[in-house]
Amino acid sequence: MKWLLGFAWLVIGAAPAPHSILLRPAAVFDGVDPAPHPGWQVLVTGDKIVAVGPALTAPADAETIDLPGQTLMPGMIEGHGHLFLHPYNETSWDDQVLHEPLALRTARAVAHARVTLLAGFTTERDLGTEGAGYADVGLRQAIAQGIVPGPRLIVATRAIVAKGAYGPKGFEPGVDIPQGAEEASGVDGLVRVVRSQIAAGADVVKLYGDYRWGPGEPSRPTFSAAEMKAAVEAAHDAGRTVAVHTSTPEGMRRAIAAGADTIEHGYGGTPEIFRSMAAKGIALCPTLAASDAVSRYRGWSGGDPVPPAVAENRASFVLARSLGVPICMGGDVGVFAHGENAREMELMAAAGMPVAHVLIAATSGNARYFHLADRGGVKVGLLADLIAVPGDPTRDIAAVRRVGWVMKGGVVVGR
Repeated sequence: MKWLLGFAWLVIGAAPAPHSILLRPAAVFDGVDPAPHPGWQVLVTGDKIVAVGPALTAPADAETIDLPGQTLMPGMIEGHGHLFLHPYNETSWDDQVLHEPLALRTARAVAHARVTLLAGFTTERDLGTEGAGYADVGLRQAIAQGIVPGPRLIVATRAIVAKGAYGPKGFEPGVDIPQGAEEASGVDGLVRVVRSQIAAGADVVKLYGDYRWGPGEPSRPTFSAAEMKAAVEAAHDAGRTVAVHTSTPEGMRRAIAAGADTIEHGYGGTPEIFRSMAAKGIALCPTLAASDAVSRYRGWSGGDPVPPAVAENRASFVLARSLGVPICMGGDVGVFAHGENAREMELMAAAGMPVAHVLIAATSGNARYFHLADRGGVKVGLLADLIAVPGDPTRDIAAVRRVGWVMKGGVVVGR
C-alpha cells in the first residue's frame, strides 16, 4: 500500500510533458546556409528545436502555427549594445552618466530590452553600463526570471578603462567625478578589477584599449602590452571572453597580441593588423551605425560629402572583409535608438557585404564569436529562439525591420 501511495504521488506530482509547436513558414533561413529552404518546417518541443525539414510529422497534440509568406530564421544577436544608454541627440553622454538617476536609467533599460526583443533580437551582448554600475546584472536576472521581457543578456558590467583616460572630464583636478567605466592601473590593478567584475556577474570583460586622454586629443593607447595581456589572461582563465574597444593601430595591435576575442570599432585598422586578426580568428565589430548616427546628430544628411569618421569607418570595414576578418554584427545601439538595431545590418549591406552574409553574421556568426553554442541557428538541439520576417530577407535586408513574429525559448512573445 505504501508503495502504491508513493507511486500515485509521483504520478500526480510529475511535471507535464513539454508542449510541442509545429511552425509552417514559407521558407526557413537556418542562419548558416546563405540560401533559404522553401517548404521547410520546424518542430519545437519545450524550449528546444527538435526537428527541421520538409513535411514534418508532429505529435497529435502539437499546436500548429502557420506563417504564410514569411521566412523563419534564428533570433538575431545584437553584438554591441548599451541598454543603459539612449540616443545622444536626446541627452548627451556626459549628462546621462552624471545627472540621470540610476532608477531612471534602469527603467529606460527595461523599456529598451522589451523593444529589442520585439525587434527580433533574442540575445544581446551588452558592453558596459556606462556609469550605471552593475545594474545590467540585475536586468539580466529579471529577464531570465520572467519578471520583465527582453533578450538573453551577455553583460560586461562596468567595463574597464585606464586611470585618467575616460570621462566625464573637465572638472576641478582632484575632484572625484563619477566615471562611465571602472578605472584601473598596472598589471596587478587590471587583474584585480577583471576578477572583481567577474565576481559581480560579468559574462564578458570589456577593455578600453585606447581613448582620448584629453578633450580634443586623438585617441591613443591606454593600457600597456603587459597590462592588456594580464587582463585578457585573467578573463580567459575564468572562462570569459574579452571585447576590446580600440580604433588606433597600436591599440589594436596590443589587443590582438594579448588574445582578445573581439575588436570593437577598429576604424584605424591597417592591412597588417587585419591580416593578423584574420589569422587568429579575432572578430571585428565595426559599429558602422554609431559613426553614422553621431554624424547625423551633427547635421549630416546622409549624402556626399561623407564625414571623415563615416568614411574611415566604412573603409576599415571594407578592408577588414577583403582580408578575411570575421565580422561581428553589432551597431553600438544606445548611441541610436534601441529597437533600431537593424540599422547596422542595413549599413553593412550598403557597404558591400552580401545580404545573406550579414544575416549569418547576426545569427550563427555572433553565436560562434561569443561562444554561444546553444543558439544562432535553426538546427535540432538549439534553443527555440526564432523570428519570422516577410518575404526573403536574403534578397532584401530591410525585411529584418519588419519582424512580425518572435519566439524565445519556445514561447511566442510577439506577433
